[in-house]
Amino acid sequence: MPSAKQRASPATRSNGMDAIELLKEDHRSVEKIFKQFEKLQEDDADDESKRALVERACAALTVHTRIEEEIFYPAIHDALRDEILGEEALIEHATAKELIANLESLEPGEPFYDATFTVLAEYVKHHVKEEETEMFPQVKKAKLDLSELGAQMKQRKEELEDENGPVENGPVPGSGYSENKASDRAESTRAKGS
Repeated sequence: MPSAKQRASPATRSNGMDAIELLKEDHRSVEKIFKQFEKLQEDDADDESKRALVERACAALTVHTRIEEEIFYPAIHDALRDEILGEEALIEHATAKELIANLESLEPGEPFYDATFTVLAEYVKHHVKEEETEMFPQVKKAKLDLSELGAQMKQRKEELEDENGPVENGPVPGSGYSENKASDRAESTRAKGS
């Protein structure tokens, strides 16, 4: 596979977006989910509506962090003037993964469910702001082929979604949410009702 530093073919350039555009698109998608969750909280929505949004956000974040960690961060490592910025991003990812794991162990309506998701949202918003205001400008100045890098990232994102189901429609198995989570909940609900 050609490296991000190599020139992309005209076909590659015309078929996709560059790496930064792809990441920003992901950022906007997750921010919309965060806003939808805030609205559900204001409307005192049912637990299943909250769960669906939380699982979609966690699935999207899991795929997003994987393409950043597997492809984007290694490709831009040498381009960053501030090495600490890249290290901070990885630490922020680790913390987000921990919050996602905490959400997996909670049920909507339980103490800390809404608060944990709210903290995850605030954390991600901070991470996005740093990436978009500090990291991305440095990357844009570097001599990287962002079109080729974007194509690699888009392909990997599609592979992850193919393996685990589309992010837009709910949880991604392997993202911390088990494939049997819904059936486990149904079984638990039936057991409580007995």
